[in-house]
Order: sequence, then structure tokens, then C-alpha cells
Amino acid sequence: MAQKSPTPDALFGTRWVHVYEQDSAQGAVYRREDDDIPLSRRPRERLELRADGSAVLFAPGPDDRLVEQPATWREERGAVVVRTRDSELRIIDRSPDRLVVQTQNR
Repeated sequence: MAQKSPTPDALFGTRWVHVYEQDSAQGAVYRREDDDIPLSRRPRERLELRADGSAVLFAPGPDDRLVEQPATWREERGAVVVRTRDSELRIIDRSPDRLVVQTQNR
């Protein structure tokens, strides 16, 4: 019987898009970029995590184009915490197609 190779964590190698229409009191909702995300006039923030501990936050710039902000991440007390120069995003719940994120400005 052939061994099945492990499934990589969906958290990595995926671009996650903030779907603000689905936000709740628990936090901001991010979905996979290839999901059926509604069109929006407002630019949608994106987040990409890499297995090496690096990350990139794509935030709307002054002209609404996305601007890359380098970041790092690590696990802390059961949550994945992403830090940019200006903010901290705490992924408090995750599944293969959805993240719930709490944001704090630094």
C-alpha cells in the first residue's frame, strides 16, 4: 500500500482576502482568494503566510492599489499572531477555507 503524503496546512501558500461583509463581534473574516468573494468598490485587504515564519499583508494604499507590508508570524497561546510594523493580527479561528482575525494597532 502506498503511503499518502501529508496534506500541507491550508494556512500557508494561500492568499486570504478580508470579506468584511461577514465580520462579526468575534473578528474579521478572511476567505481563500479562490473562493466566491463578492465584488466590492472598497479594496479588500489580503494576507499571505509562509511556512518559514514570514508573511505579507496587502493593504489598500492612497490610490486604492494594494501595497505590500512585510510581516512575520508565530504561534502564541493557541493563536497565530501576525505582526507588521504598525499592527498585530491574531488568527483566533481557522479552517481550510476561513480565518477569523482580531486586529490591534501597535
